[in-house]
Amino acid sequence: MVKKFVPDTNLAPTYGSRAMGKPVPKYSLPQEGMAATTAYRLIHDELMLDGNARLNLATFVTTWMEPEAERLMADTFDKNMIDKDEYPQTAEIESRCVNMIARLFHASPQEDPIGVSAIGSSEAVMLAGMALKWRWRARREAAGRSATKPNLILGRNVQVVWEKFCRYWEVEPRYIPICEGRYVITPEDVLSRIDENTIGVVAILGTTFTGEFEPIKAIHDAVVRHNAEHNLAVALHIDAASGGFVAPFIHPDLRWDFRLPNVVSINVSGHKYGLVYPGVGWAIWRGREHLPEGLVFHVNYLGGDMPTFTLNFSRPGNQIVGQYYNFLRLGREGYTRIMITLRDTAMMLAERIGKLGPFKCLSDGSTIPVFAFRLQDVSHYSVYDVSEHLRIRGWQVPAYTMPPAAENVAVLRIVIREGFSRDMAELLLGDLRKVIVELEREPPAHPRGPSGRFHHG
Repeated sequence: MVKKFVPDTNLAPTYGSRAMGKPVPKYSLPQEGMAATTAYRLIHDELMLDGNARLNLATFVTTWMEPEAERLMADTFDKNMIDKDEYPQTAEIESRCVNMIARLFHASPQEDPIGVSAIGSSEAVMLAGMALKWRWRARREAAGRSATKPNLILGRNVQVVWEKFCRYWEVEPRYIPICEGRYVITPEDVLSRIDENTIGVVAILGTTFTGEFEPIKAIHDAVVRHNAEHNLAVALHIDAASGGFVAPFIHPDLRWDFRLPNVVSINVSGHKYGLVYPGVGWAIWRGREHLPEGLVFHVNYLGGDMPTFTLNFSRPGNQIVGQYYNFLRLGREGYTRIMITLRDTAMMLAERIGKLGPFKCLSDGSTIPVFAFRLQDVSHYSVYDVSEHLRIRGWQVPAYTMPPAAENVAVLRIVIREGFSRDMAELLLGDLRKVIVELEREPPAHPRGPSGRFHHG
C-alpha cells in the first residue's frame, strides 16, 4: 500500500507553498482559503510598497505611540463604543476625556459643558455645524421669521469637510478668499459677510496650509460688537483640529477658547497632536444650551440615561482608550515637553531651510510644529520636482498650490510629529541639499506642475 505524502506545514518553507506561487486574489473572493501565516505574509509583503509612515511629513496623523499604548489599544479593538450598556467603563473613560478636554479649553463648570467623541475632526465638524444650524433655526422660528437660507462664514483655507457640511446640510458657504502674503482670514472680512441668516463663523487654530493661527480673539471681539449693534446672535466655532492639543501647552496665554464668551463649540483631533493613532476626534460645547436637545438620542444605560450624538453607530473604543492613556501617561507636563520639542525642531528646520538659498518660508513652525515654504527666483524646476526627488529618498513632503485667489503660490509643507527626532531632521536637511544640487545640475526638461502634470510657463 502506497502512502499518500502529506506535507508537514510546520516544516514547509514560507515561500514554498502553492499559494505563494500564484497571484494574490484581488477582485473576486477566492474559492479556497489559505494558511493564516501565508495570508499574513502575502499582505505584509504587498504593504511594503507603501511609504514609510515615520518619514511621511505630509500627514498630521499620529504615526508612533508607546508600546504600552499599542498593547492597551489592541486589548480593546473588540469593544463597540455604541454599546454603552455592555461596556460601561469604556463609556466612563470617554466621559472623563470629554471633561479633561473641556477643562483644558477653559470651559466653566457653571455653564455645564458637554462633548462627544468622534471618528475624527471630520465627524466632529459635522456635529458642531448641525448644532449651529439648529440653534439658528430655533431663533428664527421663535421670531416668526424664515429659516430657509442659512449661511456659514469661513475662509477658503478650511478643510474640505466644511465644504461637505455646507453641501450635505444645505448651508450657503460664504467664503473669505485669502491672498498671496495673507493666508488667514481677518475680522473685516468676517463682518462684511454677516447677516441675519448667518448660523456662525468658523475660525481656525492652525491652518493645514501653513500652520498659522487665525486672529481668533480679534475676530471674536469684532463679531460680539457687530451682534450688539445689529441685534444678532452669531457665534464662533473654533476648528482646532490641529492646534487644540498644542496651544494650551506652548501658548497658554493665547485667548482662543472658551475664555472668549462667544466661542460656543470647538473640535479637536485626538489623532493629530492628541498623539493617538487614527481615528478619534472630539467636539466640545461650552454648555448644554448650545447643543440642541433634538439632536441628542437617549439610550438606556444600566437603568440610567445615556445621551448620544454621533453620525456613526458601530466603532471601536480603543482610540478613546488610547487618548485616556496619553492623558494619564503624559499629563500637562508631558504634553508640554513634547510640544516644545516638536516646535523647536520645526523652527530649526524652517530657519535652516530658509538659509539653503532657493527657498522662502511662509511660516516658521512657532504656532504648531508645521511650516510651509516656496521656491523664489527659480524657474527651471518646481516644488513638485523637489517633492518627487525627496520621495525617491523615502521622504514624503507634499507640494501643493494655495487656495483660490492665491493658487499661483505653490509650496512644500512639513509636519513635525511625535517620533520625528532632531537627528531625522538633520538627515532630511542633508537630503534636501542633495536634491537642490541635483536639480541645479540637471534641471528637468519641463518643471512639474500639480499632481505630476507638466507645467509650461
